[in-house]
Amino acid sequence: MKIHIKGGRVVDPKNGIDTIQDVFIAAGKIVATGNAPEGFHANRVVEATGLVVSPGLVDLSARLREPGFEYKATLSSEMAAAVAGGVTSLVCPPDTDPPLDEPGLVQMLKHRAKGLNQARVFPLGALTQKLAGTQLTEMAELHDAGCIAFSHGDVALNDTLVMMRAMEYAATFGYTVWLRPQDALLSKIGVAHDGEVATRLGLPSIPSCAETIALSTILLLAKQTGAKVHICRLSSSEAIDMVRTAKKQGMDISCDIGVHHAHLSEMDIGFFDSNCRLIPPLRSLRDKDAIRNGLKDGTIDVVCSDHTPVDDDAKILPFAEAEPGATGLELLLPLTLKWATEMKIPLVQALAKVTVEPAKVLGIDNGHLGVGQAADICIFDPEVYWKIEPKALKSQGKNTPFLGMELQGKVRYTLVEGHVVYESTH
Repeated sequence: MKIHIKGGRVVDPKNGIDTIQDVFIAAGKIVATGNAPEGFHANRVVEATGLVVSPGLVDLSARLREPGFEYKATLSSEMAAAVAGGVTSLVCPPDTDPPLDEPGLVQMLKHRAKGLNQARVFPLGALTQKLAGTQLTEMAELHDAGCIAFSHGDVALNDTLVMMRAMEYAATFGYTVWLRPQDALLSKIGVAHDGEVATRLGLPSIPSCAETIALSTILLLAKQTGAKVHICRLSSSEAIDMVRTAKKQGMDISCDIGVHHAHLSEMDIGFFDSNCRLIPPLRSLRDKDAIRNGLKDGTIDVVCSDHTPVDDDAKILPFAEAEPGATGLELLLPLTLKWATEMKIPLVQALAKVTVEPAKVLGIDNGHLGVGQAADICIFDPEVYWKIEPKALKSQGKNTPFLGMELQGKVRYTLVEGHVVYESTH
């Protein structure tokens, strides 16, 4: 299939390109930009005038809910949501049921995902068996089965000896360890940030030090073992400062934030809006500002959707009992564009946070539009507004704090390996 993407604004952060030009695709790869190769005859012309042609988005956290939680979402529904959001590569955390601690489970997930011919799926292997935090998994076998790195998901790893052993093992083989810093005891019963809103509403709270204490342990052990560590879902200004300092000291670490935390704070909980029940919790306005500025100055490497579809029955409960999580695959692009507009960030810099930077964390050659590169492409209209409502979302999970809002930026086409896997009908 030969495709000619015509007249679009090509934005490629890795190669520093932001210009109006054509893109030519053959045999699943980008064969030229600008002028057509000699003898090139397109089977299809995609008219992209007025649209942005960018690398496909790379999302570092999308729960697909299979195996084990099919009543919340299915692989096919969430893969459809991914391509509708312009996401061509995504990382699946290991906290499925059962967890991704056996090579057979990983192979099954990859096989099923591949059969859908949509986004590429990169599973994270469980660091410990059954995510119980006591016995390490066979990381080498899981890596051979297709795991790109190793994580504990949202399950706290309390045993620092086990964490150190995991990092030593990972460092020996050159694997990356992904950890979300949260002290299990300090956050045990908490559901909201330890601030004025939780106090006013009488909600059990999670202090910022639950994040910073755990982060300090992770950073010290990473320094001790030489392991490569990716810090997941930072939410507090103090934690961002700690990462900034560690990077200045030359530590080999990277970090991300969930896109919702760049726009929302504890104030958005309002009168117990359970759609704002997230992990980590929405924190203070000062923390939100620190996240937005940390993204701008490069301390925070990546924005991810932290896509967590939840069924309606689990979300309509009282705030403290509601299941945490928000759908995000289809909102990652418009929310990233919203942050960029509000912070006066150039589009090329904003798109780096969801394309080349996450690809770098994964160690994959994706997230750019170089000649010879697999044609994973997102074509979107940066000007059009669309209303966030259940019928507009492909994901089975309709749970988002942004319901009813209008966001700018709508995906028109998504290509994976040169195939149009999503095309907007309006």
